[in-house]
Amino acid sequence: MNTQYNDSVKEFLVNDVLRDFTDNSNDPDLLEKISELRHDKVDEPVIYVGAGTCGLGAGAGKTLEAVKNYIKEKGVSATVTETGCIGLCAVEPIMDVQLPGYNRVSFQNITSDRVEALLDEIFQYRVSSENLLGQFDTPGSKEWEGVKYLQEHPFFAPQKRLVLKNCGVVNPVDIKEYIARGGYKSYMKTLNLYSPLEVCEIIEKSGLRGRGGGGFPTGRKWKFANSEESDQKYLICNADEGDPGAFMDRAVIEGDPHRLIEGMAIGAYAIGATEAYVYIRAEYPLAIQRLEIAIEQARDYGLVGENIFETGVDFDIKIKKGAGAFVCGEETALIHSIEGRRGMPRPRPPFPTTIGLFGKPSVINNVETYANVSEILLKGPEWFASTGTENSKGTKVFALSGKIALTGLVEIPMGTTVREIVFDIAGGILDNRKFKAVQIGGPSGGCITEENLDIQIDYESLVNVGAMMGSGGLVVMDENTCMVDVAKFFMGFIQRESCGKCIPCREGTRRLLEILEGITSKPDGNDETETLDRFKGVMQIESLSRVIRDTSLCGLGQTAPNPVMSTHEKFRDEYEAHLYDRHCPAGVCQNLKVYKIDVDKCTGCTVCVKKCPVDAIIGSRKQPHFIVEDKCIGCGACYEACKFDAIEVV
Repeated sequence: MNTQYNDSVKEFLVNDVLRDFTDNSNDPDLLEKISELRHDKVDEPVIYVGAGTCGLGAGAGKTLEAVKNYIKEKGVSATVTETGCIGLCAVEPIMDVQLPGYNRVSFQNITSDRVEALLDEIFQYRVSSENLLGQFDTPGSKEWEGVKYLQEHPFFAPQKRLVLKNCGVVNPVDIKEYIARGGYKSYMKTLNLYSPLEVCEIIEKSGLRGRGGGGFPTGRKWKFANSEESDQKYLICNADEGDPGAFMDRAVIEGDPHRLIEGMAIGAYAIGATEAYVYIRAEYPLAIQRLEIAIEQARDYGLVGENIFETGVDFDIKIKKGAGAFVCGEETALIHSIEGRRGMPRPRPPFPTTIGLFGKPSVINNVETYANVSEILLKGPEWFASTGTENSKGTKVFALSGKIALTGLVEIPMGTTVREIVFDIAGGILDNRKFKAVQIGGPSGGCITEENLDIQIDYESLVNVGAMMGSGGLVVMDENTCMVDVAKFFMGFIQRESCGKCIPCREGTRRLLEILEGITSKPDGNDETETLDRFKGVMQIESLSRVIRDTSLCGLGQTAPNPVMSTHEKFRDEYEAHLYDRHCPAGVCQNLKVYKIDVDKCTGCTVCVKKCPVDAIIGSRKQPHFIVEDKCIGCGACYEACKFDAIEVV
């Protein structure tokens, strides 16, 4: 687009769409212009490449380069657009093609070597089933015969996408497209129709609860800050997202940053704040880049700045990069980090809504919470509350990972069962193995076993089975997973990330980790007290966990023992096998593996002898060899080297 065209589009969007925030659905000329900006109608082919972090990691950068080279070499007039992640990370890179007059159609696993063949075919108006995902339902366009709609795909069909509805669909750094799809209309409606307190009441009535883990009612929190008298208030977005396996916030910012900005703008108005911060870890460079662009675009359109649309409302937003400390996900530690101090929690009360950033009343919510706000203001609290369960309204975004067929990002109505997520949406367990557990809520959460697969996803139900919602990480484990090893992984993470301020968390998590390391390590036969120490340690797990939970300073410390408590309760037989039999049933704990040589298969080739780093294998050439167990460190080098399958793990 040339500059003159861009200026005219901006004038149209500002004057005809944003200033007139009412329903203009009966104006055919306006609808025609909006349809063009939404790309419902295109004059030339548009090629969309999913270029979120997951897509780029799968090779989308090379796919983009191949597309641009194809267009240049073939002399094709086409537009290439980068989008965020649509959620189906397992089949990245994803590429869509939209031809004039036809529905947009999506393809999976399009690596750079597949670009030319795909484009050659579709430019001939042919779509083969190979690598096909499905077609979009594009208003006013012709459908592709024999191609299923994307919303019919088993991964997408059970979902209800509110927060993610634009992710993977729109250009994340094009404010024009966001506005054309209804963006910032909620903000204009809010500024012109509602008082700040009315906005708080609407959010409270909707039943929206914080999506960062605690589940505190958002509207009530906003009311607390709204009622405070202060010359300055602050609104903060927690985009730190430190849980292992969690990438929901990152994907939302990369795919639809304007949705976050709009939600924060409405929240700032509701509590009377004029300044806002997005606290995001520096490890998210793409999300930061797209958010910076989106903020500047919003500023250019008059949506960020002073006296927004002559309403007398001021709103400014800044980005604060975090250094990746897990503890800075705790709101008071996050505040300290923004202030330039060491990220360490402080006792509450007073809560941030009373004394927060720079000593002023402040509200902190996470990305997903703010991303729900514009839809609530646009469609009403009753509409939002119609989805979900009695006490958990709306939808929830989950990051699916682990031993499942389809990893990715999903958004499901509250009340959906764990079974539906794992077996219907995610396609079940890889290689038809048996389901074992789901770790939900990250390091602060717990595991859900097969007997609770039909439990509904909501805040209260998860707590009742020893888990918690958390921010939305969901890791699926199969029969080959060692639950003691899982607990050790999370405890190692928590221990490393402990800020060290309070003794229960700093020393308690270290002791829990030592206990787990003790029962997953090969005993030292020279230490007569070691066996007794191992038994004592396991006997202390429950009492030590309760002390950490009840006496730690912040929420992160209080939930730190959850992975250990949950696995110890539900998989006690595995703990006992590690303790009594010194055996890992799943064969995962390397130091407990015992390697033996089958003398009937051993040819005495001595390859294993050469590979053993500690000289634990003895025997003469061309004669059966033996492994000295006391010297073996369980590295598995001999097992990998043997060409005759003579070495087995017992």
